[in-house]
Amino acid sequence: MNEHKASIPVIYLYFMSTTRTVGLNKGHFGTIDGQPIYLYTLRAGFITLQIINYGATITAIEIPDRNSKVHNVVAGFSNLDAYLNPHPYLGAVIGRFANRIAQGQFRLDGNNYQLSINDFPNHLHGGVNGFDRKVWQPEAETLDVDQCSISLTTFSKDGEEGYPGNLKVTVVFTVKMLNEIEILYYASTDKATPLSLTNHSYFNLSGFVKPTIKDHELMINSTIYTEKNENNTSTGKLVKCAETPNDFRKAKKIGRDIDQLHCDMGYDHNHVIDNFGQGVRPIAKLTDAFSGRVLEIQSDMPGVQVYTANWWDGSLTGSQGVPYEKHGAIALETQQFPDSPNHPSFPNSILRPGDNFSSRTIYKFSLLSVCL
Repeated sequence: MNEHKASIPVIYLYFMSTTRTVGLNKGHFGTIDGQPIYLYTLRAGFITLQIINYGATITAIEIPDRNSKVHNVVAGFSNLDAYLNPHPYLGAVIGRFANRIAQGQFRLDGNNYQLSINDFPNHLHGGVNGFDRKVWQPEAETLDVDQCSISLTTFSKDGEEGYPGNLKVTVVFTVKMLNEIEILYYASTDKATPLSLTNHSYFNLSGFVKPTIKDHELMINSTIYTEKNENNTSTGKLVKCAETPNDFRKAKKIGRDIDQLHCDMGYDHNHVIDNFGQGVRPIAKLTDAFSGRVLEIQSDMPGVQVYTANWWDGSLTGSQGVPYEKHGAIALETQQFPDSPNHPSFPNSILRPGDNFSSRTIYKFSLLSVCL
């Protein structure tokens, strides 16, 4: 059976990056209400990362496969107009709060708050005009011998989308010669507010040469996940992954059990990552035997949302020139637990004045070769 192939000895061939140089370029991508939108291209090792300051959005991650063919392994567009039209948060930074807040309501420090409702009956990914719809301001560009980075900042006013507090957020994207992409998040506020920041990139490690990710293998360092109700929000209960389709403790093909998830039409669940509170640790590993590409994700966040593009229908065509089909990619969103402000037992997701929030997520790429 295919699911037993994980027992075959494998070698991870890390790209030899000593012959590669570091580079950072900025180009014009358009304007929004007179504000310039830039396309930043960061290169280090064998990775090319492209970001626009609209939504602090990753538009492309280009890496070679085992045959040295380079593809963009994330969903994205090649023009600004496509990003201004409705799309499923492709590559954007999400905030103030990733995932759903039930009925857009929460109580904090004796006050009731009503957020915008943009995914009836819930508040989703920061609301109607979340951080994915903001023009972020470039703050700094750095270029060193072994890495390069771009820093983007945005402000969210008190009352925006119903949230309390004036909030400042900075995101730093760094590409390293070790074939890593590091995302650092920083935030501060003048009033207590819920906060959960993530990046919403969708990965297809074949570079969308294969139309779905069902043959990708996924492993998650998680033994439990947060239960959902009929409105797709947390019940507050934790469920063991064992003997469920959500069991990725050992690597398995994403398509093996995906058809069992009838209500969601695929995976759309928050996994509780082991060893929370111990800093940056392994979150998940995604492997594509077809291309040989491997993605390892590390983070200090307590959870990761696994979403397999269940509602894609081929109506969007990305920069790869192919329609984005159902289950065409997977999002692995490091995050606070969904609806955390309404569940005191969940890890704290409230940022308070005087506290400086910081978080770190790493995407590490390598190649896979099977030893026969």
